[in-house]
Amino acid sequence: MTSMTPMMRQYLEIKSQYSDAILFFRLGDFYEMFLDDAVTASRVLDITLTCRNKGASEEIPLCGIPFHSSQPYIAKLVENGYKVAICEQVEDPRAAKGIVKREVVRVVTPGLVVDTDTLQPKENNYLMALCPGEGRWGIAVLDITTGEFRVTETADREGLASELTAFNPREVLLPGDDGGRALEKWLGHHLAGRMVNPLPDWVFELDRAEGQLLGFFGCSSLEGFGCAHLPGAIRAAGAVLHYLEETQKGTVTHIRALSTYHAQDFMVLDEATRRNLELTAALQGGRRGSLLGVLDRTVTAMGGRKLRKWINAPLLDVERIRSRHQAVAELVEKSLIREDLRRALDGVYDLERLNAKISMATANAKDLVALRSSLERLPGVLELLGSLASPLLGELQADVDPLEDVCEAVSRAIVDDPPFVLREGGLIRDGYDAELDELRSISREGKGFIARLESQERERTGIGSLKVRFNKVFGYYIEVTKTQLTRVPEDYQRKQTLANAERFITPSLKEYEEKVLGAEDRIVQIEYDLFQQLRQQVALQGGRIQESADRLASLDVLLALAEIAHERNYVAPQMDESGDLVIEEGRHPVIEAMSLSERFVPNDLVMDTRENQLLIITGPNMAGKSTFMRQVALVVLMAQMGSLVPARSARIGIVDRIFTRVGASDNLARGQSTFMVEMTEAANILNHATPRSLIVLDEIGRGTSTFDGISIAWSVAEYLHDNPQVAAKTLFATHYHELTDLAVTRERVKNYNIAVKEWNEQIIFLRKIVKGGASHSYGIQVARLAGLPKAVIERAREVLKNLESGEYETQGQPRLARGKQGGRAKVAPQMSLFDSSPDLLRQRLDEVDVSVLTPLEALNLLDQLKKLV
Repeated sequence: MTSMTPMMRQYLEIKSQYSDAILFFRLGDFYEMFLDDAVTASRVLDITLTCRNKGASEEIPLCGIPFHSSQPYIAKLVENGYKVAICEQVEDPRAAKGIVKREVVRVVTPGLVVDTDTLQPKENNYLMALCPGEGRWGIAVLDITTGEFRVTETADREGLASELTAFNPREVLLPGDDGGRALEKWLGHHLAGRMVNPLPDWVFELDRAEGQLLGFFGCSSLEGFGCAHLPGAIRAAGAVLHYLEETQKGTVTHIRALSTYHAQDFMVLDEATRRNLELTAALQGGRRGSLLGVLDRTVTAMGGRKLRKWINAPLLDVERIRSRHQAVAELVEKSLIREDLRRALDGVYDLERLNAKISMATANAKDLVALRSSLERLPGVLELLGSLASPLLGELQADVDPLEDVCEAVSRAIVDDPPFVLREGGLIRDGYDAELDELRSISREGKGFIARLESQERERTGIGSLKVRFNKVFGYYIEVTKTQLTRVPEDYQRKQTLANAERFITPSLKEYEEKVLGAEDRIVQIEYDLFQQLRQQVALQGGRIQESADRLASLDVLLALAEIAHERNYVAPQMDESGDLVIEEGRHPVIEAMSLSERFVPNDLVMDTRENQLLIITGPNMAGKSTFMRQVALVVLMAQMGSLVPARSARIGIVDRIFTRVGASDNLARGQSTFMVEMTEAANILNHATPRSLIVLDEIGRGTSTFDGISIAWSVAEYLHDNPQVAAKTLFATHYHELTDLAVTRERVKNYNIAVKEWNEQIIFLRKIVKGGASHSYGIQVARLAGLPKAVIERAREVLKNLESGEYETQGQPRLARGKQGGRAKVAPQMSLFDSSPDLLRQRLDEVDVSVLTPLEALNLLDQLKKLV
C-alpha cells in the first residue's frame, strides 16, 4: 500500500472492513469501484470496465456510475445476490485538508433494501434470523421498509420450514457454529434463492441479545413485548439488531416495538399446502390464478401486504373470525358507504414505507407531500366509519389518528409541487420563514435591477445591442460588440475579450451581483435546513403514523373482501368449535372467476368426526375431483381468515391445520423421486394431523407399483380412520376404486364419486359429487379422447376385464380388508353368502329377499353382483 496514492490507500482500508460487499466509493459526482469489485460490477451491470495506471506494470481495474442515478444499479446488484456498501464523502471537499474523509454510511443487502421504488409495493421484504436451541428454535423477522419486527419460537424444524415459507424472507441470518451449519443443511431447499449470512456465535448469546434489545427500545424488561420467556426468540432478535447496527449505522428509529406472535394462534399451513392450494402464487408462477390474485381488491399497498398476511395466517379464535365476518357483511350490505371508503383510501399512499423513509432521513419533499395528501383524506374516512355499526369497524375508527398537526405542519411548510432534488431550492412556501422571505425579495429585486440596468445602459450609451448577461465563471457582465466599442463609457471596466465582443463590469453591477448571488446561495441552504427540521419533526410522530397505517391497511382488506363478496355472491359462514364441516353449493373461488367454456357446477359437502370423517372420492380424470377437494380447503381457509365464502351456506368448525398431498413430481434438488416425495408428504400428515385438521389426499401411492400403491393407500386410510389421535376430516381422492370397499369395514368412511354420463362410448363430465363409489375410473375413455390408437383401446378393455374379477372373498368381504389383527370393523352376523359351488351368482340371487331391500342396499347388491360376473 505504500506505493499507492492516498486515495487508493483510503479505498483499500475501507474495503478491508467490507470484504463481503461491493464498495461504492464516492468520488465527486460518481461512485467508483476498483479491482475485483470493478470486474464483478462491470459484468453484472453491463458497464464499461477501464483501469487506472493504464500502461503501468500494475493496472487497477476501474468502473463507475453517476451517484444521482445509482439506485437502479444498486438494485440490480442486490437482485443478483450481492451486498453493496455505500461509501460517502463525510466532509466538505473545500474545507478538507488533504484527502477528503470518507465512511460507509449504509450497506444494502437483499433483506435490507430501503429504496422502495425497487420493491413490489404489495409484498413485504423480510430479513429473518433463525436461532437453534435445545428442543426449540427462535425466529425473528424484520421488514425495514415498514418497521415490522416480530418474533416467535417453534418446537420443531417443520415449524421453521413453515415460517420460512409464510414470510418468504430474501435474507436469512444463522449462527456460524455447528448448530447453524446443521440447520442450514437441514433446511436445504427452503433456503434456495435466499442470501444466507452466518454470523459469529457471540452475536446470538442470550445475555448480549437481551441487553441489546433493552438498549435499543429503551426499556428495563422484555415482559411488555411478550417474549421474556422465549430465549430463542430473544437471541434471534438480538442478531437482527446487531446486523442492523452493522449495516444501517443507527438510522432505524422507525422500529419502535417488538411483536411476539404464537403459531398456535393461527392455522398451520405447511409448504406443500401453500403450494398446492396456490394461496399467493399459482403453480406456474405469478399471482394470476392464485387465491390472492382473486381476493386482492385492495387500493393501497399496505392493504395488499396485509391481505397476504391474512391469507398466510388464518385465525383459530372464533370470536375474532366472527368480528371480521360481521364487518365484511356490513360493508357488503352498505355498498354506497363501501364505495365512498374505497375512493377515499384510493388516494392514500403507502404510509408505512413513507414513515420509514422519513425516519431514516431518505424522504424528499415529494414524500412529505404524499404524506400530507394522504392525511388530508383521513377525516373523511373516519366520518364514513362513524356511520357503521360493526364493532371491528368501530375499533378501527377509534384507533386511526388523523394526525392533523402533522398534516398542518407539512401543508404550511412545503409547496404543492416541490422538486425531487433537495439542494436546488423551491421547497418551502412563501410566508413560512421570515429570513427566507427577505432573501427571496432581495433575489427577485436584484434580478429586476439587472433588467432595468440593461435598459438604462442602452439609453445612456446609445448602444442598442448592449446586453447584461450571466455565467457561472464571470458572474454578471455587460457585453458590447466590437463595432460599438467607441461608445463605451469610461466607467466600464474590461472583463473579457472575445472574437466579436468585449465584456465589461461596473461597480454598481458588481455590488448587485454579490447581493443577488449571495442571496440565492443562502436561500438554497436555508430551504434545505428548514426541510431537514420539518422531516425530523415528522419523524418524531412516526409511532402515530405507523399505528394509523396498520389500521387503514386492515380497513382496506375488509373493504376488498366485501367488494369480492358482493361481486361473487359470497356468504358469511357460521363458525363454531363443533368439528363439523357442512357446505351447501360450494364453489372454487379461483376457477369460478376464470373465463370457462362451461358453467361452474357447485357441490355440497357434509363432514364430521362421527359418521362422515373420511370421504373416498372416485371418478375419472378431468371430472373435477381435485377441484372439489381444493375448493373445500379454500372455503375453510377463507372463512378462518375472515372472508365470506363462495357457497349458498356454510357451517364450519374451526380447523387447526390443512394438509394437502396433491399430485406427484420429482424433487431433483433434494434428490427425491416421485414416490419419495409422496411418502414424505404423507408421513408429515400422519405425524402431525389432529382430529381438528382437514386433510386433502389426492392420489396416494401412484409413484410405485399398482399393488404397492393400493396397499399403502389402504393402510393410510385405515390409519386416519382408526387412530383416535389423528382421526382428521379427510378427503381422499383415488383411482384405486378398490378403496371404496373401506366403507364396508369402517363406519366413518363414505364413498362419493364424480357423476359422469356414458353416451355412444364417450363420457360426459357432469361435475357433480354424488354418493357411492365409481365402478371404474374411465381411464380408457379418457385415453380414447387423447387419441390413442383404436387397437390399443380395445386391448386395454380386455385386460381391464381380467383385472377386475375376483375382488371379494367367499364371505362377501373385500379381500384387501384381511389382516393379522382382525382389522375389519365389527359387522352384524349374517349367513354365508358364498360357498364353493361354481354358480355363485345364482345362489346369491336365490338368497335375496327383494321385498325388504332398501334402494341403497339394492344398489350395493347390484354392484357386488356385477363384480361376480
